[in-house]
Amino acid sequence: MSASGTITRRAFAGGALALALGGKGFAQGFAGLGENAEGFAAVTPGKPFVFPVDHGPHPEFRIEWWYVTANLSDAGGAAYGMQWTLFRQAMKPGGPSEGWANQQVWMGHAAVTSATTHRFSETFARGGVGQAGVEATPFRAWIDAWEMRGLNDFDVQRVAPLELRASAADFSTTLRLETDRALVLQGDHGYSRKSDRGQASYYYSQPFYRASGRIVIEDKAVDVTGTAWMDREWSSQPLAADQTGWDWFSLHLPGDEKLMLYRLRQKDGRENLFGNWITPDGRSTEIAAAGNSIAPTATTEINGRKLPTSWRVTLPARRLAIETTPVNPKAWMGTSFPYWEGPIRFSGSHAGIGYLEMTGY
Repeated sequence: MSASGTITRRAFAGGALALALGGKGFAQGFAGLGENAEGFAAVTPGKPFVFPVDHGPHPEFRIEWWYVTANLSDAGGAAYGMQWTLFRQAMKPGGPSEGWANQQVWMGHAAVTSATTHRFSETFARGGVGQAGVEATPFRAWIDAWEMRGLNDFDVQRVAPLELRASAADFSTTLRLETDRALVLQGDHGYSRKSDRGQASYYYSQPFYRASGRIVIEDKAVDVTGTAWMDREWSSQPLAADQTGWDWFSLHLPGDEKLMLYRLRQKDGRENLFGNWITPDGRSTEIAAAGNSIAPTATTEINGRKLPTSWRVTLPARRLAIETTPVNPKAWMGTSFPYWEGPIRFSGSHAGIGYLEMTGY
């Protein structure tokens, strides 16, 4: 595990950057995503997505991310996971200021996971000085030497082909991502509800990537292939004030169907469940919460915390009843605001692979 820390996938809203940069822009803890967003743009239904523009940043909103996870294997069949993420946070509303006065702050994570090891790293940068950013045309997202960029013949509707690069003291990763299918809008045509009280984000994915490349762990290089999933999401207040964290799944099902599913937990013990079922031709259908469930079946103790690392997922209307298990139950991001994220397998009515993220534990 590298000495540098990280925050979380959708929890790019804790106080890590405030601590790192001496500012006050980040709310404290995961529930900070529910802080009042006065002065920032609001998420409303019916947005027309426009590409390549929406591949770029949206500084009028408080937070957003460019997020890739990959389920990989080597020539011998050993499983690996990879994560590459760039986050943007506006420390205050208003138009971008120049140079070091710029209120945009950037953070990157990278991680690799196998059955026996989990390595991660984090880096921060201030906007306005060229250390980090995203350009829609030609597509490039970067922070220091970490980069996600479009290659020759980049298609803005497919978000491909892409190359990902990241490195740290004890690991590195280089992947090429390709697909022949268009991206997918999550939620209700890209409007993704997070509560019954109006909190929401704009959210689209590319769940159909074919991945190939190399990861290096402690100077041992491994050639890998597999599948990858990109999430793009932006908002100003994606959670309600009483929501404490989430359990999020991205699942590659047989026949190239996909499932994105998550539950958001509340302080009073209640939960909200949301998701989308995606067919091989890219049709995305929002899943109703009624009758569906995500429930833990086993826990793992990590750093004095008990985390639910195995799960039962049931969607009766889809005839889906599966049990998930982690490739590495110790895939713990022991960072400024800790969380768990790593590759998983599942079996039951459907068998396959995917990724799990858990925050707020």
